[in-house]
Amino acid sequence: MSDAAQPTAAEVRAAAEAVKTALDRHLAAVERRSGEEDPAVYEGFNQLAAAAEAYDELLYDRYDEVTPFEIPGDDSLPPYTGPEEPNAISVMIRRDYAVAEPQRLLAQAQRVEAADSDAVLGTAEGASGTVHGAIGILFGEFEPDEIASRHKEFGLEEGDSTLWVTAADEPADPGDWLDAPFEHVDPERVVCRFDVSAVFDEEDEDLDGDLEEDEDEDLDEDDFNAPLDDEDLEPLDANDR
Repeated sequence: MSDAAQPTAAEVRAAAEAVKTALDRHLAAVERRSGEEDPAVYEGFNQLAAAAEAYDELLYDRYDEVTPFEIPGDDSLPPYTGPEEPNAISVMIRRDYAVAEPQRLLAQAQRVEAADSDAVLGTAEGASGTVHGAIGILFGEFEPDEIASRHKEFGLEEGDSTLWVTAADEPADPGDWLDAPFEHVDPERVVCRFDVSAVFDEEDEDLDGDLEEDEDEDLDEDDFNAPLDDEDLEPLDANDR
């Protein structure tokens, strides 16, 4: 970063003071919390995270120094504020796939297209002649859950997926949200969500690896081969036999 764009020492100091203020506010909110999902604690956490991140950036830009704090990604949901007895729910699903085997994808789409019409297999005249056309055919023919369970047959490789269930006071009018189905999602009305990602598997593997290393360190080979002293051998009581 150029000298002209660097923050001033006063700006860094002000950011540090903002962190101190945010710390006090967060602690005060925690001390007064009314439950496990107190909105004041949630807000205090977010303010503290934002202040710490801003300070960290300014400190690095000005002095090429960092803090020991790690700001976690905000992948949690705010406290639920929707209706206690929802009259309607919306289920939003996102599933990501990589097109791992395009030829398998094309072949499956061509079979569907051939069964539904007089199209000739292997020609590019039908929609199945292109990858994006084949995707349209398959998703038009099969339910998303069936594609998810048979993704390998269609030449797809699973990526991350998530499912959100949101609550509503009343059902939406027909056609009301079709132009922008995912635009107005209120996180405070999410009843539950379920995420699937390879990241979670990697974290579990790292944890298992750390545990195995700890066990290996605790159990030394000499512990198995060391001779027993007489004092280590206690006579059995008659009741123990």
